[in-house]
Parts: sequence; structure tokens; C-alpha cells
Amino acid sequence: MTNRATNAETPADGAVCAEAVAAAHAAAAAAGVDVRELAEVADLAAVSDLFESIWRARPVSTELLRAMSSAGNYVAGAFANGVLLGACFGFFGSPGKPALHSHIAGVTAGAGRGIGYALKLHQRGWALDRGISRITWTFDPLVRRNAYFNLGKLGALPLAYLPNFYGPMGDELNGSGDTDRLLVGWDLTCPAVRAAASGTPVTADAAALRNRGAARALSVDSLGGPVAGPADGPTVLVAVPPDIEHLRRTDPGRGDAWRAALREVLGGLLADGARVTGFDRAGWYVISKEQS
Repeated sequence: MTNRATNAETPADGAVCAEAVAAAHAAAAAAGVDVRELAEVADLAAVSDLFESIWRARPVSTELLRAMSSAGNYVAGAFANGVLLGACFGFFGSPGKPALHSHIAGVTAGAGRGIGYALKLHQRGWALDRGISRITWTFDPLVRRNAYFNLGKLGALPLAYLPNFYGPMGDELNGSGDTDRLLVGWDLTCPAVRAAASGTPVTADAAALRNRGAARALSVDSLGGPVAGPADGPTVLVAVPPDIEHLRRTDPGRGDAWRAALREVLGGLLADGARVTGFDRAGWYVISKEQS
């Protein structure tokens, strides 16, 4: 697994900003989209409508996006042939901790691969250009593809496990259950993130780690449910199911069991001071219990 010990925040300079902007342009070109910041009411209304089409609820209104954009926060969209295919919205946090919090990002179904990546790299370049070197956001830790995207493709690292962070949401993607989240930090200038932005993701090999004695604190049983195991040793592996969204629709009880199990195991490890160091796209969080 790639060594993450160098993932310390360092000040951005002009060369790093230029590198980030070039990486963002390359990602947009590869995805076949034009990514740009948005401020006009018509564009912001299209963003609100796009999010509603994805979540089957309206997580942000046009009016809120307009106010946030006017106050200097981040709203951007990805377009192909003039059609909005994806969007991302973030706002600034505490003035004592200069960072951007990326609240929501989404891409319309069937729009093609790489658009979400292009949006995040645009956001990275935008932030660095404003002297911001960290972006935070939350995601559902049970969604395997999002875990790999955030930790592998982008190089972000989890900071905390947040039980039922939003409370009941009731939209099509989240259902009616608890909304546990992982809070991640994206240190925009660190070597691992710079490499990820250049197309070299952070990798993890759970099979190799198992062969070297890593404990499996949570695994998938033969019926697709969670099964807890030992969490001893310096390296621990924690599994998530292949498709939790499908499981929530077809077997809500098993979906709830996964939420409870991951909260207890992954949440418990992080509360005890362990660190997530990576995610194997085969479905395993890699946890280090050694002090950094």
C-alpha cells in the first residue's frame, strides 16, 4: 500500500496552483466536459434541478445557491454541448481554520465516467487559487464506489466517523435510515493528492495485507450480511457490501445490519485513535492502529 506518511499539509505556491489548474483542465477534457464556476440565477436553478433529479428531493434551493455564490462560496457545473451533467457546491467554514467544506456533488445518471473527478479537480484548483489548501466533506461509508473515489481516486483521508450526521433524510438515495457519514479531509498540496490529481491513485491491497496477518474486523458472510471478527494487531481490515443501495431497497433489514455493524467496528476503531490509511476497491477499508 502507498505510504501516506508524507500526507502533511504544506503551503500552496504558484507552481502547485498552476499544476492543479492544468490537472483540472486535463480531467475535464478526458471527461468531455467544460467545468466552470456558476453565479447566474438560470445556471443555479439548473444546478438545483439537477440535484433534485438525482436525489428525488431538493437538497439545495436556487435561492441558497445564489446567496452562497454571491458571498464568494463555490458553485460549479460540468457541461457538455451546453447541457449541465454534474455540479458541486461548497462553502467556507470557520474563519480560524481556512478550509472549504464541499457540501454536495452529483452527476446525472448515464452521463459518462470522469465527470465527478473533473468537478473535484476543478474545485481543488479553485481553492488553491484562493489560498485554501484543505477541503472537507462527508460521505456514506457503506457506499463502496464513493469510498474508493474519495480515498483512492482523490487521496482524501477520513478524519472522523459521524453517526446519524444529518438525521433522517428520506430521499431516494439515503432512504429512511440513519445517515452515518465519514468526514474526510483533502490536503490539496500533499504529495499523495498531487499524484492522484495526475492520475496515480492511492492504492491498497487487502489480500496482501491479509497474507501478512492483517485482522478482518468486519467481513461479508455467505448471505451478504456483516460478520464481525477480531480487531487485534497493527493493521485491521473492515469490509463493506458490494452495493448497499441495492441492499437497502431489496433487504432493508440487512442494510440496517450493515449500518449498525460498520458504526460499531469502523466507528469504534476511529474513536479509539486508529486511522484509515486507504481503501481497496474490492471493498475493504485499511486501518492502522499504530500511532502516526
